[in-house]
Amino acid sequence: MSRHALLYTEMVVADAIIHGPRDRLLGHDAAEHPVALQLGGSDPAKLAEALRIAEAYHYDEINLNVGCPSDRVQSGTFGACLMLTPETVASCIAAMKAVSKAPVTVKCRIGVDEQEPEEALPELMTRVLDAGADAIWIHARKAWLKGLSPKENREIPPLDYDIVYLMKQRWPEVFIGINGGIQTLDQAEAHLAHVDGVMLGRAAYQNAAILADVDHRFFGEPAAEADWNGLRDRMMGYVERHIADGGRLQHVARHMVGLFTGLPGSRRYRQILSTDANKPGAGPEVIAAAFAAVDFAGEGERVSA
Repeated sequence: MSRHALLYTEMVVADAIIHGPRDRLLGHDAAEHPVALQLGGSDPAKLAEALRIAEAYHYDEINLNVGCPSDRVQSGTFGACLMLTPETVASCIAAMKAVSKAPVTVKCRIGVDEQEPEEALPELMTRVLDAGADAIWIHARKAWLKGLSPKENREIPPLDYDIVYLMKQRWPEVFIGINGGIQTLDQAEAHLAHVDGVMLGRAAYQNAAILADVDHRFFGEPAAEADWNGLRDRMMGYVERHIADGGRLQHVARHMVGLFTGLPGSRRYRQILSTDANKPGAGPEVIAAAFAAVDFAGEGERVSA
């Protein structure tokens, strides 16, 4: 849906890369480029080893997650709790930069728990930039590691975009991107008046069709009608490759259910993907049937078979 937007993997723990199924954790399709590998960890040596392994998979960026607040991440002493030890984050970045051919970036929060963002965020940024970080992505909300679930932490405490803008003013030469609560491309464009990049998380996952206009609005591509037939065919080809490599249709289809939120026929589209993709032997024809249920024109004209 976009040839230019940078895609991020889910967070992959360094230990899993070192000891786990590398192809399953790191493998990706050529169509996903540009794509960044998002790592979790707090041991500089292990992160460096994970990057040596990941080198063979040719990621366009390597990102250290210093923002995830989940209990599982806290128990592994990485993610958002690392904001409490910025010197550790700096050591990790230095070790990663020493072995990575791709840019190394940080994704963080504005602070955690009782930290004062006006103090904690600049301290973290100073340390990681001195260690060689190439860019910083800031989720404009505190992470609460005590008393709030990760789900609750998506809404509480409130977002503070202004402090991210202030960091860009303080470091005008550094690429600084913003994340958190951004739902539309209009909102993204407004943020780009203050920072260098915008990260869409849940909005891109729950209503991925908004990405259809990204290349035109932000990367100078000519305006064009969305090619839903072409998208369908590309996804069917991707599914064929995935199944040929031992995967199942459901591995792909479950991430597509939010693709056409709000369009006529989207409910039937979701039903087909959710039900038929789980059946034994399900293949690319399920994708075709699901797309055929959507009224893209809004006037009864459905995608061609």
